Amino acid sequence: MAEQVDVVVIGMGPGGEHVAGRLAEAGLSVVGVEAELVGGECPYWGCVPSKMMIRAGNLLAEGRRIPGMAGASQVTPDWAPVAARIRDEATDDWNDRVAADRFTGKGGRLVRGHGRLAGPGRVEVDGEVFEARRGVVIATGTKPSVPPVPGLAEVPYWTNRDAVSAKEAPGSLLVLGGGAIGLELAQVYARFGTRVEIVEAMAGLIPAEEPEAGELLAEVLRREGLRIRTGARAARVRHGGDTFTLTLEDGTELTADRLLVATGRRVDLTDLGLETVGLDPQARSLKVDGRLLAGHALWGVGDVTGHGAFTHVAMYEAEIVIRAVLGEAGPEADYRALPRVTFTDPEAGAVGLTEHQAREKGLRVRTGLARVPSSTRGWIHKAGNDGLIKLVEDADRGVLVGATTVGPTGGEVMYGLAVAVQAEVPVEALRHMIYAYPTFHRGVEAALADLRSGDDHGAADH
Repeated sequence: MAEQVDVVVIGMGPGGEHVAGRLAEAGLSVVGVEAELVGGECPYWGCVPSKMMIRAGNLLAEGRRIPGMAGASQVTPDWAPVAARIRDEATDDWNDRVAADRFTGKGGRLVRGHGRLAGPGRVEVDGEVFEARRGVVIATGTKPSVPPVPGLAEVPYWTNRDAVSAKEAPGSLLVLGGGAIGLELAQVYARFGTRVEIVEAMAGLIPAEEPEAGELLAEVLRREGLRIRTGARAARVRHGGDTFTLTLEDGTELTADRLLVATGRRVDLTDLGLETVGLDPQARSLKVDGRLLAGHALWGVGDVTGHGAFTHVAMYEAEIVIRAVLGEAGPEADYRALPRVTFTDPEAGAVGLTEHQAREKGLRVRTGLARVPSSTRGWIHKAGNDGLIKLVEDADRGVLVGATTVGPTGGEVMYGLAVAVQAEVPVEALRHMIYAYPTFHRGVEAALADLRSGDDHGAADH
């Protein structure tokens, strides 16, 4: 017989754990189902440990920038304290006891295993069946997307998990993929002495973002000694002895001690039993409405919904589902000002639409671009001051629909522009604001001035 509960949450990553914990605190009987670690990708292999690595690499870079500005310096990289901090501070040696106890301490029940739907409101976990009176939440996240390159499946390549948990920095590293994950990890390892080469099939780095951002990051990374190949497609991979060999379509052969595959992440719905509730298990993501409903009393949260593989999206959607289950009022999901940050040095922050996306929507677009080093703060900062600010305006409505902020604090500068996009602040109002001096965000004023200059030669052409 099925055990009667109020809610079953399949997948206890950031979004699922938040939903399950809050509903349990509210007094509902909640079962959280997790096949791996409670907390998901973010605290054990993603956001938290990778940013510890990035922080360490940035410290090395800052030390190397001292000559010519503050005296002399000698920097000796050591991966050991980085690996120890990830193991001891971030992940408890990849043990989720703290997170599991946090959930059960709120009154929830944790079930280890693979959960799948067995009909409306029914979830089976390795033979145990639960019937949810109020509903089921699917929050199963994503997994690395591995391209079908001949030979790749037969070699011991790294994913982000291997790169984050490595106890030693390799002598050389090939990175297949020039998106956010690939660039962050590539720069970190290069700063610790690894010879790094990045291979990206698209025309530029971080191809989902503004091309100007990708061009700037490529310039900075090359200056730091990384080799970058864009518009380069992998034809086959082989591994012999201690060496990986990546052959490109043009016949070029690249070799390294390690191969990191960072070609994005994908949703996998195939083993969730969606067919038992009339949904397509082959879909690219779980289709949900503004309340995150995928079907009757069935909600989706986080990466699985296809709105962005970000912890902040999962937490945002979790709040909407919590309200829905508890019968509380609140707004539907609004992704107009969805923020993204690539935590390279410089950081690349973005919010809303890129210029290309805005034009694809049929908007009459005007853009403004300012280089951060031209600002006083950038000039003062000197070493490591690369950056830019790009604004995307819906010229007919006179509001920003997107912005990109690359710089030493690009992710932080982006916040103010995120507010402007979300609140649809008129561009004229932004032009008449007071911008603190000397700051990096003062570059917004220069980008607005460039936006104005586009009026004279046609908004749609600038």
